[in-house]
Amino acid sequence: MDVLRELTTERGHLMVDGGMGTQLFGAGLGSGNPPEEWNITEPEKVQAIHQSYVEAGADIFLTNSFGGTGFRLKLHKLHERVHELNEAAATNGRVVADRWFEQTGNRVLVAGSMGPSGELLEPMGEMTPETCFKAFAEQAEGLTAGGADVLWIETMSSLEEVEAAVAGAKSASDLPVVVTMSFDTAGRTMMGVTGTAAVERLVPLGIAAMGVNCGNNLVDSEAAIAEMRAADPDVLLVSKANAGIPVWEGANLTYSGTPDVMAAHAHRVRVNGASIIGACCGSAAEHIAHMRAVLDGKAEVPVVDAPEPAAARQDPAAGRPGRRRRRG
Repeated sequence: MDVLRELTTERGHLMVDGGMGTQLFGAGLGSGNPPEEWNITEPEKVQAIHQSYVEAGADIFLTNSFGGTGFRLKLHKLHERVHELNEAAATNGRVVADRWFEQTGNRVLVAGSMGPSGELLEPMGEMTPETCFKAFAEQAEGLTAGGADVLWIETMSSLEEVEAAVAGAKSASDLPVVVTMSFDTAGRTMMGVTGTAAVERLVPLGIAAMGVNCGNNLVDSEAAIAEMRAADPDVLLVSKANAGIPVWEGANLTYSGTPDVMAAHAHRVRVNGASIIGACCGSAAEHIAHMRAVLDGKAEVPVVDAPEPAAARQDPAAGRPGRRRRRG
């Protein structure tokens, strides 16, 4: 039994952290600057974000390495530092997790975040399965060296990219691998993948867990979880959706999901079969704390509905899994 299923069996359900990008911007990261470089230049600020989520009740938190493949780091001329930056990301997480265990005796898991390459596989693009494999293997090596407990491939849209990424990760590390995809186009990913198709293709790869993250709205994410559970009653499911719907208010992008909205959502996906639950873009420690309280039965389930997509108010590109997308 891998560490993820072991901890889930022990605790019944696990809380994951919330958004990273918005927290980094709040801590002073400049727009367009590479978050991964902060693992070296501002480790205390990165650790403080992890700490806030642990204090809010997270059993798992994701490292600051979402854009840590050579493909993404090349945009910032940092592709020669893939191992260094990913190792530092996991090391920052390890510092927080180990300190928390020393203080409380409670174990939290460090999940090495591995976001999409931002490229398209041939013939639609120039990336090949081999170059994709190598990119994720290189990132996995760094995260493993830094002390990650789990490798967490997230915000994916293409099954072919996921298959190459999982193979690359497994070639470089013995750590359990989690995969989450973004369902935000009429119940499918941007590349047309359904929850059923994801289960059929990914479970045979020997992953530890799978599920959803990010996405344009809670409705599609919840539907994908239910579809995955119907397709496989035994797979360990993850839900880490955005805090509602992204909406532009002037020059600022905000999210409709209040802590109440996300706590009600957490209850619904738990009923639908998810055991590992957190939040993504637009969420913060207060969202995770309220979700934790509801799932633990320490607070009533808020009586609120999932926000419906509001196309007239919504930027069509907001939250979509495009080439520059990153976990917020």
